[in-house]
Amino acid sequence: MILRRTLIRGRKLGTHIGHHYQASRLVSNPPQPKDITLELLLAAGAHLGHSTSLWNPSNQRYIFGIRQGIHIISLEQTAAHLRRAAKIVEGVVYNGGLVLFVGSRPGQDRCVVEAARMSGGCHLFEKWVPGTITNGKMIVGHGAVIEKDNADRENPEGPIENADPLRPDLVVCLNPLENYILLHECGLYGIPTIGIVDTDVNPTWVTYPIPANDDSLRCVQLVAGVLGRAGESGRLGRIQRAQMEEMYRAEER
Repeated sequence: MILRRTLIRGRKLGTHIGHHYQASRLVSNPPQPKDITLELLLAAGAHLGHSTSLWNPSNQRYIFGIRQGIHIISLEQTAAHLRRAAKIVEGVVYNGGLVLFVGSRPGQDRCVVEAARMSGGCHLFEKWVPGTITNGKMIVGHGAVIEKDNADRENPEGPIENADPLRPDLVVCLNPLENYILLHECGLYGIPTIGIVDTDVNPTWVTYPIPANDDSLRCVQLVAGVLGRAGESGRLGRIQRAQMEEMYRAEER
């Protein structure tokens, strides 16, 4: 009886651990765009910029203040621009567009691949080959292109052989500093871009900047996960729309 009472009392000791921040879930189970909070961005280190001696004056509107010689990024600006970028990704995927996720820094490969998988797009985690967009026929060459309908079903006739290389409809760049040539080629062909803009990056390099800390792997994983979730929402919405259209056509017949 004494041992049993001791066990019962021991179970009541301590505190209950509720919902808490887990960095590993940013890749395995990223949040939805509607779940973006300032606390989540703060925990990911999205507010930390670079030294004041390295800042780009074009980022003045994104800076909240200075702390010990380091610029602090306004998380309200980060949340607003991240939600806007998520809507753009969702809209492009919903209309059948191709999204390219690029992240060439060490450790970004996993989140880039996962975001591309969720949105049904492409990924690149190595160095960009200059001229891939502007001179793709010479660099990439001709290859097989798989056609899919709005319901993500492949063409039963098989892939198209000797087709020209495809160009993305939207490029998400997680480290614009190392991929300036890619962003320049996208600008030449009118391809919109989304990029994480730190305090030392020129925000005019990308079409839709996201002011955040591009050196924090947690922050990059959070941004890539949110945009991947947005692409997944657009892809599922497109598939549902295609199924509803097929159902209406069958009823009319």
